[in-house]
Amino acid sequence: MARITHGLTTSHIPAVGATIDHGKTQEPYWKPLFDGYEWTKAWAKENVPDVVILVYNDHASAFTPALVPTFALGCADEFPPADEGYGPRPVPVVPGRPDLAAHLAEGLILDEFDLTLMYEIRSTTASPCRCRSSTASRRRGRPR
Repeated sequence: MARITHGLTTSHIPAVGATIDHGKTQEPYWKPLFDGYEWTKAWAKENVPDVVILVYNDHASAFTPALVPTFALGCADEFPPADEGYGPRPVPVVPGRPDLAAHLAEGLILDEFDLTLMYEIRSTTASPCRCRSSTASRRRGRPR
């Protein structure tokens, strides 16, 4: 039986990754945020998990306004970095655990949790104009 031992969370926006990538973490605007991560980085080095369950917002990287699942579970062998508007990040591909994902999916679905399973995730071309404005959506009869 698995045991959940820890949880780490953070606020995020795509600009945080771009700030790291461009070496701007010590600029006055960003320094307080990145100074706050120091204790968590030290803690994570001392408490290496067997498995990480990563929860995140897609930021319209793989999903578009035409298809937005409430909850999706990645069941792929690996997950490539996405382009969130600044180009694909220079970070490693994240390895998946399809066996664990299948186990989680089975339990969640048997408990009647509405879940989308993803066996392949490809980043769409990021564009600031891809999402329709709420005004345009209302004109087409769609909710905001």
